[in-house]
This record gives sequence, structure tokens and C-alpha cells, in this order.
Amino acid sequence: MQATATANGDRAGGAGRPDKIRDLDELARELQSLRARGKTVVHCHGVFDLLHVGHLRHFEEAKALGDVLVVTLTPDRYVNKGPHRPAFPQELRAEMISSLGVVDYVAVNRWPTSVEAIKLLRPNVYAKGPDYKEASKDVTGGIVREERAVRSVGGRVRYTDGITFSSTNLLNAHFQIFPKEVRSYLESFRSGHSAGEVAGAVESLRGLKVLVLGESIIDEYVYCGAMGKSAKEPILALQYDRTEKYGGGALAIANHAAALCGEVELASCVGAENPQREFLQKSLSPGVRARFFPKKDSPTIVKRRFVESYSLNKLLEVYEMNDDYLGGAEERAFLDYLDKRLSRFDAVIAADYGHGMMTPAMVRLLSSRKTPFLAVNTQINAANIGFHTISKYPRADYICIHEGEIRLDHRNRHEELESLVEKLARRMRCRQIMVTKGKKGTLFYRRGEGMSSCPSLAFRIVDRTGAGDAVLAMTALCAARGVPSALIGFLGNIAGAQAVATMGNSVSLDRVGILKSAEAFLK
Repeated sequence: MQATATANGDRAGGAGRPDKIRDLDELARELQSLRARGKTVVHCHGVFDLLHVGHLRHFEEAKALGDVLVVTLTPDRYVNKGPHRPAFPQELRAEMISSLGVVDYVAVNRWPTSVEAIKLLRPNVYAKGPDYKEASKDVTGGIVREERAVRSVGGRVRYTDGITFSSTNLLNAHFQIFPKEVRSYLESFRSGHSAGEVAGAVESLRGLKVLVLGESIIDEYVYCGAMGKSAKEPILALQYDRTEKYGGGALAIANHAAALCGEVELASCVGAENPQREFLQKSLSPGVRARFFPKKDSPTIVKRRFVESYSLNKLLEVYEMNDDYLGGAEERAFLDYLDKRLSRFDAVIAADYGHGMMTPAMVRLLSSRKTPFLAVNTQINAANIGFHTISKYPRADYICIHEGEIRLDHRNRHEELESLVEKLARRMRCRQIMVTKGKKGTLFYRRGEGMSSCPSLAFRIVDRTGAGDAVLAMTALCAARGVPSALIGFLGNIAGAQAVATMGNSVSLDRVGILKSAEAFLK
């Protein structure tokens, strides 16, 4: 970034000003003292990922509204502009802004929005750019909450009038932040689709009534420090750090769906022994209505992963479960529930992890015409590989499956993937199939339209666990609603990219995050 002229004619360049960069609490005390001396505090907030002349003009106009200009930054973990952002980490963004003479203080926010920072810093004036004047165009609804927070501390909101640029536009146009295949895909996609069309597709999911079926799984992460080889045994010795638990399996899918559509019901198996119901219920979004069926002689499934704290590499995985089929009175109760409830939903998502919940009788019922729209995934994992394939279902309306899973089902490692998809579609009378291919993206098939591909849009990979669940939730809803094929691939890959950027299922899909990511890719 080039040096830029400030309001007082000085040049801003070189290293930032460490004395300007403050902790939020320290800054709040400093501003209180300044206001007591009669100074007018002006506050600007944003990501400021690529500092440009539009930002400088905004800061200059803001400074003219008072005596002291404070800029707070969205922290990296809350930058909602796509999985490839921010391009510059918060430390560098703070350093660049602190180098501007017009700016008096800089702080990195602790929260997703500026509302809490406004209440803490209590500015006299809160300055926003001209593109925020029409609150209806802000999909986050953030500007309305910001205005309310400013009024609550006795301040006022002012909008600057300078020229505007988009950091996202500039980054996409002039920086090679995407691999060649992604650039080519986005160029083609932009020519036929707009952010408004994508937003319309996501909005269309709101009215869906969805039933999610599958095992409740607790994903437990045990973080450890590697100490080295044991002195007396050929084993790795670890020092315990901490444990984190997340709701996984069908719990995660229900949470993803609840962020996108209107009504979500979860029907799931839990252990009759050590059910951990309180944790399961706390793991669910308020928008999910849950029905848990106990399974005798079984615990609620726990998949415990031992993780090296520094690198986040997984070292070992231990399952707590009984993968025998649900049977007897317990199975009959579940079947009776399904028989009465299936027709009440627009779509049923069957997440079959192969741990005994989906019995042959349940599969037959789900595959019958009582199910209005059946979306199925049969996941292979360490406990079921070689024994668990999509062929256990005689039919489905939508299948979401990994390439390895479809090849296992066909017992074919080398045939063209497109050929295998067409064979599966005919055999299962399935109109729509999504095949996920990891870092190679996705392949989507729809009868009468053929195949469409989308490259992976993930650029920051922390943990792949749960990515397939996020893709399943997003694409199953889109398929049920009849969203255009190209948009299903695009939205599915955005969902997958959001999922791999966090550990396990610690964060569910976010409708606003999906829309902001789509907007960033399409600029």
C-alpha cells in the first residue's frame, strides 16, 4: 500500500504508530478523560482490509466532525466477507491505519459487531460511509443496531459523502487471491448470476419445513501438548491441555438447517446409558424442536479426538458407541413416530452414519412415497467402511455423497465419476445428486440438465470434520426448493468453506455469512 496524504498535509507511510494502537478498555478510559476536557470523540468502525483512498476520505470527513478520531477494526475471526478474507490480519490492518496522521487511536474490536464497542467507547459522533445511508440494503441489519447503540450513549450518527471504493472489488480485480481454476469459475458464474439472485435463492429456503433424521454424536476434542516418546514404551507421550465438546452428527445438520429455513424438527437416537441429554439440548439452536429416542445397552455416541494443541493435528480417535441396530419396542416407537410425521414436512434429511439407527424397516419407510422429499447421505467412517453404502436405500429424491462413497458403492475406483453418477441416478430413481470431491470441489447432477461443477472455495482449512454435514444441509434445502443447479454448487461450496474454517461443529452455518460470502465472491 502506497503512502497517502493526510488531512494536515503529512505523509502516512512506513511503520504504524504503536502508541495509537490501544486495548479497548484502556481506550475507553482515555476517551472518558478527553470528553471530560470538552473534546468531541468521533468513532469509525469497519474491516478496512485493503486501505485505499476511499477510506482516507472517509476518515478525513469524520475527523472534521470532532476533535478526536477513533477507528475500531473487526477482528479476523468475525470478518464476514468470504472464506478468503481478511487478506490482511488484524495486526497489519491496525498498523496501517495507525500510520495515518488523521487517525488518533486504533483498537481491534472483541465482538462480531461494533455495538458493544460503541457502548464501551461512548462516542459523541459515529461516522459511517455513504453506502450505509439506506439501511434496507444492509443484509446484516447491523446499521440499525449501531444507530440504536449510538443513541443509547447520547451520541449521533453522521454519514460521510466522499467517493467510495470496495476493498473486496479491488482485491478481486487486482490481487491474485484465487487459484486459476477459481478465477475462471467465478468469471463465468458472475456473467450469468448476480448476488441478488443468490440472495433470492437463500431467502426462498425460509418457508421450508424440514425433518432431520440421524444419530446424535458428541464430537469431543481433547487438546494435548506433545511431550515426546515415552522412555520405556514405543508410544507418544502427551500432556493434557483442555477438552472441548460440540454437538455433531444430526445435531449439527439440524442447527445448519435452522439458520436457513423456517421450521426444523430433529428425530434422533441417544443412549439409554449416559444419554447426556442436557448437553445435547444445549447444543441445539433455539429453532430446532427435538425428539430423542433411547437405544438400550448403548451410550450416546461420543467421537473423541486427541489433538496436538499447537498444530491442531489429530493424533488419535476413540469412539464410544454400540452400533447394533435399534430394535424391539424402541424401533417400533420410532417407526410409529415417522409414520405419523413424515407427510407434515416439505423435506426429510436422512443423515445415515451407519451406527445402527437406520434399520432396514426405517429405510423402507423413508424410501416409500410417504416421504414428500427424501435427501440422503450415507457416510463412510472408521466404524462402517465396506459395510455401509447408499445402495441400502431403494430410492431418494436427492443424494449428497462423497466421491469415495459413490466409488465404494459401485466397487469401482477408475471409471469416470460422471458415468457413476448417471448409473446411481437411474438405479435409485434419483433426480438430483451432489458429489463432494474435497479440495476438488463438487459435481452436481440434475435429470434433464446434466452435470455442473464448482471448484472448492475453501482457502483457510482448520478442520474438515463436519464439512460434509454443512454441505448436505445447504444443498438438500436448495434441491428441495428447486434452486438452479449452478447456485446449488456455489452455495454448497460456500457452506463447506465456512465449515472447514472452524474446529468441528463449533459454529453453525449463518445465513448472513452465506450472503456476505456470496457477495464478496461476486464483486
